[in-house]
Amino acid sequence: MASTEQVKIDPHGTSVAPAATKPKHFIPLGSNPNSGTTIAENNPEVMSTLLHKLGLSPTLQFHDVFSIDDPDLLAFVPRPAYALLLVFPVSDTYEKFRHAEDKDLPEYEGSGAGEKVVWYKQTIRNACGLMGLLHGVSNGPARAFVQGGSQLDKLIEEAVPLKPRQRAELVEHSDALESAHAEAAVIGDTAAPAAEDDVDLHYVCFVKSEKDGHLYEMDGRRKGPLDRGTLDAEEDVLSETALNKGVRAFLKREEEAGGGELRFSLIVLAQSLD
Repeated sequence: MASTEQVKIDPHGTSVAPAATKPKHFIPLGSNPNSGTTIAENNPEVMSTLLHKLGLSPTLQFHDVFSIDDPDLLAFVPRPAYALLLVFPVSDTYEKFRHAEDKDLPEYEGSGAGEKVVWYKQTIRNACGLMGLLHGVSNGPARAFVQGGSQLDKLIEEAVPLKPRQRAELVEHSDALESAHAEAAVIGDTAAPAAEDDVDLHYVCFVKSEKDGHLYEMDGRRKGPLDRGTLDAEEDVLSETALNKGVRAFLKREEEAGGGELRFSLIVLAQSLD
């Protein structure tokens, strides 16, 4: 697990805030009462409710992914899968990998309609779940399911032409996002932590770009979107290729490092079952 000092220096989103400015805090989204863990932000009902309130069509919702290796369990997940969200403890292994990979990467400055993906830099503490949601619905086929004129549609439309810093400010100053997030954070059977509490769990989102067909790892803590490679036209974010380039690569690093704790949770955005 990341040290207390590391979390304070580079917590889930505050590393990009000016040192003299107290970063904005959100209450972490609730844990899943149906799971056997207390991993925050993995409740598909909470995530779906939040996005539906903001303007995502109810024809899409989040679903639990109980296994990435058992074909029978994967068969229960509707396809195509538009966005895959991974929740995991921030381990020393992950932090070392993150810093090593980011070391030689430039700060992302993309904007406009020509972007391969729409990426949001995170400046709000404890908002990694929200950032995962925004990445999931701002990219790929899911964008078409955002209802025109909704708060979510307006935010994405405003975000596209902006540079990452201005996008971060747009998200930070959105009353609609803050209100919907606050309501979602208290849904469920588990008491929500305080906004100021340090949370050692983090969220990343995997999406498939409609521009180049590549799998992208979207994480507001990083320097920008991470291109994990090409997917075939028929492959989605739950395909074998995508899992090997994304979630399985993450799990392999953790296992090889012998970190011990391999708590993680997956939910996927796909067609509703109702």
